[in-house]
Amino acid sequence: MKIGYPATLTYYTHFLLWKSFFNSLGHEVIISPKTSKNILESGVKDTVTDACIPIKILHGHVSALKGKVDLVFIPRMVSIVKDETFCPKFLGLPEMVQYSIENVPKILSPQIELKRGFWQIYKVLKSLGQQLGATKKEIYKAIFTAMKTQFKYEKLLASGFFPKEAVDIIEGNKIPVAKDFSNGISLAVLGYPYQIYDSYITVNMLENLKNMGVNTWTCEMVPLRKQKKYRKVLPKELFWYYSNIVMRCTYYYLKDKRMDGIIHVTAFGCGPDAILDKLMELECKSHNVPYLNITIDEHTGEAGILTRLEAFVDMLKIRRDLN
Repeated sequence: MKIGYPATLTYYTHFLLWKSFFNSLGHEVIISPKTSKNILESGVKDTVTDACIPIKILHGHVSALKGKVDLVFIPRMVSIVKDETFCPKFLGLPEMVQYSIENVPKILSPQIELKRGFWQIYKVLKSLGQQLGATKKEIYKAIFTAMKTQFKYEKLLASGFFPKEAVDIIEGNKIPVAKDFSNGISLAVLGYPYQIYDSYITVNMLENLKNMGVNTWTCEMVPLRKQKKYRKVLPKELFWYYSNIVMRCTYYYLKDKRMDGIIHVTAFGCGPDAILDKLMELECKSHNVPYLNITIDEHTGEAGILTRLEAFVDMLKIRRDLN
């Protein structure tokens, strides 16, 4: 079968795991096109009014797959670790898409709930393989291939590669070349991966920073073992999986003497981000680290974002010279 994978949300975190799994079972994975004006407008038209831009983008990507695939893969993300959950909109995505988009292909939506331990992913994959008609031998082989690919992907991210670069390296389209972070301004650009790495909704933020000679660091470059050291810093952790990752990485980069500042990319109307952003701002202030909030929505323009980035980087250069 042809299985459609919307190139957003969990795409930047688990895409290679699922692609490897489906390919190993003999299915073809069709990725939706990169986010564009047409995809955004399609998503805005189909989505409920109060949805944040990542959810609107997801609807647009699903619409772009109509007529091209037999199934659309939209996992119901509940939890990956104990005591942390995903945003309520993640939990209801399969139904939101099903009832919002006309003539949507059949949705494949396994429930990912791993609060009893990460080993439960094996049970999820086994059940999904059986649902797709695979034999026990085929399923176990596919699970092994998928997990091996995912571990390799995460290792590349921790080495300083962005998701697209890591995917290209694993699929043999690019030779890995170690990045040089020794010169220039260093900035931690933090936020949810489906916002940070989507060049359309961030209006080429990462590329623009690179053109300014800025070394960019993200949450995905912090290994989980290092993130865990900061789990007990707050009196009480947040409820949301991605929000906790961003908060822990904030503490990690605040301790990193190479960092000149922190940028938080947030989506307008995001409930978890409303809390997270204020916590990050207060922590940066207490550590005397410059902080910039960039809020994005469907009306975000490149000129405005670029002006703010240039001013922030110029300020950091002056600050460094004075010190």
